[in-house]
Amino acid sequence: MQTLIPMDDFGVFVDKHDTARVDSRFVARLFEKDHRHVLRDIENLDCSEEFRQSNFGLSSYISEQNKKLPCYVMTRDGFVFLAMGYRGKKAAQFKELYIRRFNEMEAFIKTLVSARQEFPLLTENIRLLNDDPKPYHFSNECDMLNRIVLGMTAKQFRVLHGIEKKTSIRPYLTQEQIDLLETLQKVDIGLLVSVPDYHERKRYLEWYTAKIKKED
Repeated sequence: MQTLIPMDDFGVFVDKHDTARVDSRFVARLFEKDHRHVLRDIENLDCSEEFRQSNFGLSSYISEQNKKLPCYVMTRDGFVFLAMGYRGKKAAQFKELYIRRFNEMEAFIKTLVSARQEFPLLTENIRLLNDDPKPYHFSNECDMLNRIVLGMTAKQFRVLHGIEKKTSIRPYLTQEQIDLLETLQKVDIGLLVSVPDYHERKRYLEWYTAKIKKED
């Protein structure tokens, strides 16, 4: 399965549809169960076919013996439905761990979707350049560009202009502001490779912005 954010140590990842999921193999490992039994538990769940289709995706992996074997990638709701049947103090601890990890990943998705909405090229390159991208990798860079051009972050701009959360601010910007943001986005993509220090990139982009405005 193609992923947007790669699998972490608990088997939690984000698929290409911006949905957090967990691999059944990792659930089996942490809950100390045979993976075959977890597959059986999933297949025997007393849920509707609609719920199953929405929350349990059949996938596969290559075993150490080089065999193609089945696994499931499940959403938060799918995991909760499955884990309800696992009892005991240790199982309860792992349920809490996974729910917390899903919360963190879903918060990450919101940050990524918001950043991608305004700076699609930049966010894709940040994702490619970081093996384990964090929310701040996206939010810091986008906030920096917006501060340089608008004097404030996108969140502050929405509050100031009474714009609903998660709504793109692009329709509310002037063409000059949009053009400058597009230019800086492209410049920043190159800087991410050559200038790893955030503050140094910021100084360069501020200088470049001043140069553009002076020429205009």
